[in-house]
Amino acid sequence: MGRRFMILSAGMGAGHDAVADELAHRLAQAGHATEKVDVLRLLPAGTGSALRRYYAAAVQYAPWTYDAIYEAFFVPRRRTMRRPLMSTSPLVAPAATALRRHVERGRPDTVISTFHLAAQMCGRLRDQGALPATSVVVVTDFAVHRQWFHPGNDMHLCPTPESAATLRDMGGRGVVAAGPVVPEPFFRASSESAAATAYARRFAVRVPGATPVLVSAGAWGVGSGLSRTAALLASGGYLPVVLCGHNKALRRRLVGIPGVVPLGWVTDVPELMTAVRALVENAAGQTAAQALAVGLPVVNYRTIAGHGTDGARRMAAAGLSSYVRDPWDLMRVLDELTRDGPLRGARVAAGKRLFTEDAAALAAQAR
Repeated sequence: MGRRFMILSAGMGAGHDAVADELAHRLAQAGHATEKVDVLRLLPAGTGSALRRYYAAAVQYAPWTYDAIYEAFFVPRRRTMRRPLMSTSPLVAPAATALRRHVERGRPDTVISTFHLAAQMCGRLRDQGALPATSVVVVTDFAVHRQWFHPGNDMHLCPTPESAATLRDMGGRGVVAAGPVVPEPFFRASSESAAATAYARRFAVRVPGATPVLVSAGAWGVGSGLSRTAALLASGGYLPVVLCGHNKALRRRLVGIPGVVPLGWVTDVPELMTAVRALVENAAGQTAAQALAVGLPVVNYRTIAGHGTDGARRMAAAGLSSYVRDPWDLMRVLDELTRDGPLRGARVAAGKRLFTEDAAALAAQAR
């Protein structure tokens, strides 16, 4: 008999929703009932929208402010890492109350958190005995920060063995290195598909002989120096194919740069990824995880503040990507990664090895 799942996400970019949607898809295929809830809507009126606007503005225009917040309240520290995070209590308390009412109506067997604020809310309710459902946390960041941990939660599913070890050190229960949650099309994407062939033909016509490289700045298309990065790649013999997401202004700016292919919102990303030779990205987020599933080498460059830079460092330390800081290093690394050889082969193999477990199946077994 199927179980009832409530999946908590947040409209902060597209990454958390992408993971939540994939979990819901897998659980529904297994015969379970699912409901997805945006926790930002559970915050007091207007607070969720304000939080989203602040985060987008800080990352784009004042990254040092987000870096300072991340350093103060997110980075794990030995003396505090096993304690519940108190810094978010002004947000957690009212949202947890709203979530409790939602749970009482929906009566789920299991609640799955794909956003760190949701993990805090569920852990708080479990500690209070106000959440009878099993609480599973699916970590979507390559860098596990303190906001992902609350001792009240029952299970933690992590993208890498390194992130799982960090959560165990914090005192997390039921920690499993399951691998990132990525839709099935990314695992079976083929460069011989019609869509991939069409992309390859389009790129070859645009700049004959140039090596196509995908550049991503997330669903919001935010980050520093994206136009300069695209121009640099074009001048170095590459064809930068830029995913602008929902940022129409960015796409308009890139149209004027010779040798650049700016794209809006793309729905056939798996096929697109098989038509390029590397991904240059700035967040160590869901697009990076998708590239690892495809077998596309990842380069982290001009990373966004806070968890973006932290995640890039962790990915590189685990042998999953190259974290570069300057234009010369970017070009050097790309020259090696885009041709067949030991480094490219090692990166592809390391990425494929991550995907060891089905997070949805593990969550369905949790009691």
